[in-house]
Amino acid sequence: MGQVIGLLGVCLVLGVLARRSGRFPAQTAGAFNSFLLNVSLPALVLRAVHRLAFDPGLMAAALAPWLVFLGAGPFFRALGGRLGLSRASGAALVLTAGLGNTAFVGLPMAEALLGPPGLAVAVVADQLGTFLVLATLATATAARASARSELTWRSLLFRVATFPPFASLVVALLLRPLAYPGWLDAVLQRLGDLLTPLALFAVGFQLQLRGVRQRLPALALGLSYKLLLAPGVILVALALVPGVALLVRQATVLQAAMAPMVTGAILAADHDLDPELAVLMVGVGIPLSFLTAPVLLHLVQ
Repeated sequence: MGQVIGLLGVCLVLGVLARRSGRFPAQTAGAFNSFLLNVSLPALVLRAVHRLAFDPGLMAAALAPWLVFLGAGPFFRALGGRLGLSRASGAALVLTAGLGNTAFVGLPMAEALLGPPGLAVAVVADQLGTFLVLATLATATAARASARSELTWRSLLFRVATFPPFASLVVALLLRPLAYPGWLDAVLQRLGDLLTPLALFAVGFQLQLRGVRQRLPALALGLSYKLLLAPGVILVALALVPGVALLVRQATVLQAAMAPMVTGAILAADHDLDPELAVLMVGVGIPLSFLTAPVLLHLVQ
């Protein structure tokens, strides 16, 4: 657990220091974001989905991230208008509060708090839940929100199909019967391992807390949904479903309670959907989740 917090904190701080040093060009975050979406994340998907073993009894863990994202759209449309949020700001909240950091924070935290059995459940929630949502619904949401003209279904499907992580997901599923050569597996692992440090570095590079006061209403709305309301609804729903094992409920709620997804903020920035708010959601949400997630996990018991 301490290692997880240390890695996240160090990478965020390094990004902040890099911006203040003046030694990095202003386009640094954009270049990193493009690399992560087009190289590092596809490599991670190709490796993780290819190796995934699915147990039908874990369907609840896989469905929870879909429910969180599907609930984010109506929630922020209903309440965002009262705060005067623009379409871009509302989309940024959907992409960040609707997606959890279930891989780089959720998996280590699940292993630390629930052990290897809990980690196996958390992997299902991450791979069959969050990653699939990112590659499909989140990509479509970003494309629609950023379009200057009305998108047709054909053009929308084309954008989703050509989104590199989604294409990698399809390839990984098709190649599941085949074993990767050792060298290819090693290359994919190295490229995928870059995602966490570079993504958090890019977030830190863009993070400017002096704008928090002006964005506080939107930030509070987004983090309340992601860290409290959404995982609370998942907790209650699982308690009402008979036959769900305690470990499955624990790991599923823990993953639902994760901070906003870094890649969701990158996706918002890549489509020019209020990047400032998206970065604040991640930068403020990650530290807060270390307090709220264990509390929600305790409530499951």
